[in-house]
Amino acid sequence: MRIAMVSEHASPLAALGGPDAGGQNVYVARLAELLAGRGHEVTVHTRRDDAWVPDRVPLPSGAVVEHVRAGPERAVPKDELLGHMPRFAEHLARAWRHERPDVVHAHFWMSGLASLGGARGLGVPVVQTYHALGTVKRRHQGPADTSPPERLGVEREIGAVCARVLATCSDEVRELGRMGIAADRCSVVPCGVDTAHFAARGRIALTPGRRARHRLLTVGRLVPRKGVDLALQALRALPDAELVVAGGPPADGLAGDAEAVRLLTLARRLRVADRLVLLGCVPHADMPALLRSADVVLCTPVYEPFGIVPLEAMACGVPVVATDVGGHRDTVADGETGVLVPPGLPGPLAEAVRALLDSPGRLESYGRAGRMRVVTHFTWDRVADGVERVYDQVTDRCPVPSGAPR
Repeated sequence: MRIAMVSEHASPLAALGGPDAGGQNVYVARLAELLAGRGHEVTVHTRRDDAWVPDRVPLPSGAVVEHVRAGPERAVPKDELLGHMPRFAEHLARAWRHERPDVVHAHFWMSGLASLGGARGLGVPVVQTYHALGTVKRRHQGPADTSPPERLGVEREIGAVCARVLATCSDEVRELGRMGIAADRCSVVPCGVDTAHFAARGRIALTPGRRARHRLLTVGRLVPRKGVDLALQALRALPDAELVVAGGPPADGLAGDAEAVRLLTLARRLRVADRLVLLGCVPHADMPALLRSADVVLCTPVYEPFGIVPLEAMACGVPVVATDVGGHRDTVADGETGVLVPPGLPGPLAEAVRALLDSPGRLESYGRAGRMRVVTHFTWDRVADGVERVYDQVTDRCPVPSGAPR
């Protein structure tokens, strides 16, 4: 099958950890790699953000990344890219008229807009994965939401006219229903994790030296919605624990990072700064060892479209305490692999962590169950299987059921 993926701001070649580089980049990269490895011809179209990169970059898997000239050839925040999507769509239309794909898979709403424009009149089905929905972002961020005002209307239109919406969790399907996009237009295929890389056995990170008896860990971009401040507030009630934060710029750039400065200031005010460790960006190769060093991994965002960190922690055999939002409801089995707590409330978070730390047997059993859950439901091979079934459906090859893993 000839597959065109469109990921306008999230290149599979990007280094992770920046403001607009995270889970979507990983998803696109791994899915392209696996599908190419299965014999499909995969091209990922992403915006050129560097004048020096080649037009086409072959990947070891056989997939190809094509850099599209649409807007300045430099990094631009994704919320400022909408005006460049017509040019992106024109490029896609030219490329696809020359070599028609069997299916187009758009990642993020602006990619959907460009993909539908590029596929117009060609009879090519477009599958849409939003990765995040504007309605959710606006609900939680309010005036701080920097998305273009057109986003909500465009997302509804894409969902109404695309061949299929490929959602990553059941909570997203419910949100799409509130937007007027029927559940029978959606298939749920979750994100995945590399269970060989993220494993329960292996090296354990020993640095930095422990500042308390128990280690709590958060991993993710340093942005306010990730809720690290909630974890800091809970730390006050956990005097025998330290909080290690992995994410953001490299360690030598943390002093100039607004969110890092905010967290340090809050930690001083809460008198827990002596038990806060900001690591900055941690290389992907080192992340399993860091996860295995934690007693509990905290995932405390105010909202989360899917959230890959709980899966990575569970794959490493580490229990998770996560806010009861978004994709966490599908990934974390409450009372089996971790605990779900209300968002925004440090008290219940601290109580859940305390109960786990005081019960080594529960920590161990949750860790074992988490590893088993990931291996059973959330490997990348299972993700590729689900995506292939959706592609087959929209290209009239066979029917596909929808539904999230339980």
